[in-house]
Amino acid sequence: MSEPDPASGLVPVTILTGFLGSGKTTLLNRLLKEPSMAGAAVVVNEFGEIGLDHLLIEASEEQFQLLDNGCVCCTVRGDLVETLKTLHRRAADGELPQLSRVVIETTGLADPAPILHTLIAEQDLASRYCIAGVVTTVDAVNGPATLERHAEATKQVAVADRLIITKADLVDGWTVDALQHRLAALAPAAERCLAADAALDTLLYAETPGSEARADQVAAWFDRAAQSIHDHGCGPDCDCHDHHHHHDHGHHHGIQSYSFVIDEPVEWAAFATWLDYIAALKGEDLLRLKGLVCVADDLDRPLVLHGVQHVFHPPARLESWPSPDRRTRLVFIVRDIAYETIERTLVKFAGVRPAKGPERHAA
Repeated sequence: MSEPDPASGLVPVTILTGFLGSGKTTLLNRLLKEPSMAGAAVVVNEFGEIGLDHLLIEASEEQFQLLDNGCVCCTVRGDLVETLKTLHRRAADGELPQLSRVVIETTGLADPAPILHTLIAEQDLASRYCIAGVVTTVDAVNGPATLERHAEATKQVAVADRLIITKADLVDGWTVDALQHRLAALAPAAERCLAADAALDTLLYAETPGSEARADQVAAWFDRAAQSIHDHGCGPDCDCHDHHHHHDHGHHHGIQSYSFVIDEPVEWAAFATWLDYIAALKGEDLLRLKGLVCVADDLDRPLVLHGVQHVFHPPARLESWPSPDRRTRLVFIVRDIAYETIERTLVKFAGVRPAKGPERHAA
């Protein structure tokens, strides 16, 4: 883990994902009509010998890039890297308008985590682009059954920064409420909205804690994450405040969310060693990690962390704490990793122990 190196002047990249038929292309077409999308480039991944989805997208040739005959999260990831490099070069050379942002629409079966991984791990991309967030569409008609049957859909929801519920007008209010509750348990920190009610010009600006986020957005994100993990993990008969305030709920294909709070400042060298260890040990199943960290050698300026699987974005320093709460807060989204495993390695390598309080929860 390197020393903090805040990014600036980078092109934001939004990953638009969602299971087959969940309304990604419809949403993208609506977005492309917005004035705020001027200068945006769209990268669409279509799986199969003949790409079809791109024919339905109303974008100019200059805006549009197609990756076909493979899934962007695996077989054509190298093509994605080259496409993003080419877009940046052509914009810099004046062949394209200046890039304002990039939207990557994945296939319905894509896993967003490796795409996030690629954007962080590829140095040529990390020096030009930043992750604006993951936006996931969920079909209100078929979504509940899809989440039950397909691990890919569950993972698309779990790593989302914003969830867009589509086709809500085709079902009753109870069905939408039940889906909202399920999504909240699976992705407690993600913002949720109905596609029909969404303000289109803000859909792609997910509040994810990163180097470009405002301090108040960072504070709001972590407060929402900790509260949501607690609220949606505890049922009316939950005894989580016994047994060390720890409980396990909401197992969707082995995906869980954990919130940690550390009262005392951390030593960065030891903490970074722990991050490297947990990424090496459990990286494949560490879907996302976000953190706001109080470092002992700079108590007035916290670090913002963003990790995906095996890699972490260079930590960014905020100029000041976004709220009176100066404790370290960590939010994990994992697959089949026990809370105790994370806690044990945190104690061993970083020399700190999570607070034994109501914010220690598993969703």
